[in-house]
Formats: sequence, structure tokens, C-alpha cells
Amino acid sequence: MTHFKFFHPIEIRYGDLDPQGHVNNAKHLTYFEQARIAYMIQLGLFSKDQSFMEIGVILADIHIAYLAPVYYGEQIKVGVHVAKMGNKSMTWAQNIVAAKTGKELSKGEVVMVTYDYGQQKTIAIPHEWREKIKAFEGI
Repeated sequence: MTHFKFFHPIEIRYGDLDPQGHVNNAKHLTYFEQARIAYMIQLGLFSKDQSFMEIGVILADIHIAYLAPVYYGEQIKVGVHVAKMGNKSMTWAQNIVAAKTGKELSKGEVVMVTYDYGQQKTIAIPHEWREKIKAFEGI
């Protein structure tokens, strides 16, 4: 199991539920995204006053395994871990866990590519990002 050093709390909204009364599967992806942005802000890769067009990453691939239903009112948090960095891409491990017990409710792997939105092309992972991620993750 991946060791997560970063978790972001998520409040489950009533509108996140499906007709079966649990969090809709698509919302897991939204929760993953919220946590990735929070991770980037905490590490200083992105700031709250920047445009999303300046983030410099684009989603390339995602895989998710749903392990248990998530219900309204449940306290959850989302783990984020940069597991691998290539030249232009990063593989992020993520999970959703019950905040009180740590039970894993879903887990996934996300590939993000560093991207120049102005020029509409992939770019190398900025050196500053690489150093901040390595320092935080211990890789």
C-alpha cells in the first residue's frame, strides 16, 4: 500500500449522491482533483490567485478501483502521493479513506503531464516543482 504524507478533507454534499444513496462514482474523480490542487498549493506549485490555465498540468490517464460505498455524512479524506516523475509526466497515487478509521474506500492512479497552455504543447516538469515534490515525498 502506498504511504501517503498528504491528505485533504472532503465534505460530502447531498448533490454528490446517486439514487442508491451513496457517493456517485464520478465524484471520486472530483474529490481526487480537489486533493491534487490542495497538494499543489501546499507545496507551492500553484497559488489560489492563479488562473487554472497557468497550472501547467493536464490529465492524461486515470484508473480507479471502488472498494466500498461512501455515504452522505461520512467523514472522508483524500490521499495524494506523487509516486513517479518522468521528464514530462508524473504518476500520482490517490485514495479516499474514512477519516476516523483509515479504511480505504477507493484508490487510483493518475498520470498528469506538464503542459504549456499558451503554446499548447507538453513541457518538461519545472525544476522547482521537481525539487519541491522530491523534498516532500522523500523520493
